[in-house]
Amino acid sequence: MINIRDKGAEIWENWNRPTRVIFVLSTITIIALLPFAAAWGPTSFLDTPITSFKNVLVYPVGMFVLMALGLNIVVGKSGLLDLGYVAFFAIGAYSQAILSTSFGWSTWEALPVGIGLAMVSGVLLGLPALRLRGDYLAIITLGFGEIVRIVILNSRKVTGGPDGIAGIKNPPAIFGLEFDLFHPEHFFWLVGVMVLLVIWMVRRFTVRRPGRAWEAIRQDEDVASLMGVNTLVYKLWSFVIGAAVGGAGGVLYASKVMVISPDMFKFEVSVLILACVVFGGIGNIWGVVLGASLLAYIPDRIRFISDARQVIFGLVLIIMMNLRPDGLLPRKKREKISEKRKK
Repeated sequence: MINIRDKGAEIWENWNRPTRVIFVLSTITIIALLPFAAAWGPTSFLDTPITSFKNVLVYPVGMFVLMALGLNIVVGKSGLLDLGYVAFFAIGAYSQAILSTSFGWSTWEALPVGIGLAMVSGVLLGLPALRLRGDYLAIITLGFGEIVRIVILNSRKVTGGPDGIAGIKNPPAIFGLEFDLFHPEHFFWLVGVMVLLVIWMVRRFTVRRPGRAWEAIRQDEDVASLMGVNTLVYKLWSFVIGAAVGGAGGVLYASKVMVISPDMFKFEVSVLILACVVFGGIGNIWGVVLGASLLAYIPDRIRFISDARQVIFGLVLIIMMNLRPDGLLPRKKREKISEKRKK
């Protein structure tokens, strides 16, 4: 059976640089026009029962893609199981909320602060946690995510407690683009730019020393250590960079919804983002993007069947994971290993 991903990679390799540039720019243009897709047909089939397709593209689709790319640095590149990733998302969101409502800061002023606080949190978590492996690391990260949520819940004077924070400002206009409830496509383009920056960053890291170190750690941490790789430092790198992406996503999310509360940052969010990474293909950027897009959009699209949608959604995941255990678009090295094991 022809492998579609390998066929696509072969075609890409045969293209010259101008052809690749044209293809990439064309793809970005098509994606940028997606908010208007619902208006192209005779009906708004793409709209979900509770909101328009434009809004769904921002959240959950755009945000899930962004967070899944950040988590993929930790899980896919370094092979570390992080079950508390939502904590960095919450830290970024509350940074934006507090700075916006209490100090009048704009989104662009709060963005580096939210990213910085998420990175500091990644260091504080990573230094003690990354000395452990496997299930122990997963339990610690899970606990960290719950600790952040409970601290937010109980810090009523600062975070508003269970009531959350309302009145968060939308981002100021850029190049005449207004970011408000009437222009969700502008938010989608903003998140899209952030996604492209993260993809560019991950690809730069992958071909340099950190990427090679992450690959060695993912394959066998003991061997990597014996070969001279400072495993703790590079694992900490992946944690901090992943946290930065989560923090940036939180800032953008808070500025979009304008109201946040602790209930938005439960453990289930971390699990769903991890599912996006596994479903799409651990370690493969394009697989993660595809997986996150599908797992974010489909549950909202079938919301009209009420609680049964969760059962159907779960069955789809079980079936797909049995048919494609390495994900929809597995990374090449993982696929080769799986083929050898089958033989």
